[in-house]
Amino acid sequence: MDNYLQPTSFLDFDQSDVKTFVQKTIHGLSNPREKSVKLFYAVRDGIRYNPYRIDLTVKGMRASTTLKNGFGWCVGKAVLLSAACRAAGIPSKLGFADVRNHQSPEAITKVLKTDIYFWHGYSLLYLNGKWVKATPAFDLNLCEKQGIVPVEFDGEKDAVFHSFDRAGHPHMEYLNDRGAYDDLPVEEIYLTYLKEYKKEVLELLSSEGHPVKNTNG
Repeated sequence: MDNYLQPTSFLDFDQSDVKTFVQKTIHGLSNPREKSVKLFYAVRDGIRYNPYRIDLTVKGMRASTTLKNGFGWCVGKAVLLSAACRAAGIPSKLGFADVRNHQSPEAITKVLKTDIYFWHGYSLLYLNGKWVKATPAFDLNLCEKQGIVPVEFDGEKDAVFHSFDRAGHPHMEYLNDRGAYDDLPVEEIYLTYLKEYKKEVLELLSSEGHPVKNTNG
């Protein structure tokens, strides 16, 4: 389990702001499950979901950057949750899947030319002798505005996107499991995005205007 408790370039919980965030969030708690639940909701609702500002640089994908920004997309928020859990002594890794969002915003679908989101990210936390999925992407405020059923986490059962929204309309469909990683597989994600979304789209989505492949910053 040592690999799942170490800081990395992306899961940089050794950075002071991340340490402080974790300490404040789990103050007074000793049970790993309770810590994981507290951290899940702190990331789910404390970090606003924003798929319109995706920075595919190394710096942009770090847990500390998402925390500082106060917003992030699914991968960024999963990186932050996994990093925070490692800081709390909970083994964690990153899981990925391709999903179809049947209610994908028109603005995004128009750019991507598809409603499939490749490399959707979530956290995997080791609790009570098993790996549990935790998906902190959509904050409660967004869910209430859009009629989405929020993902709830109890530290025991997998917390993944719901298939239908509050009105019973199709919402998220899991298409392909891309497995789990002890760190962010940023090059693999970039290459898939380059193939499926094309370079021009990556540059539109990246707030820095350049993909991670071209920088170590």
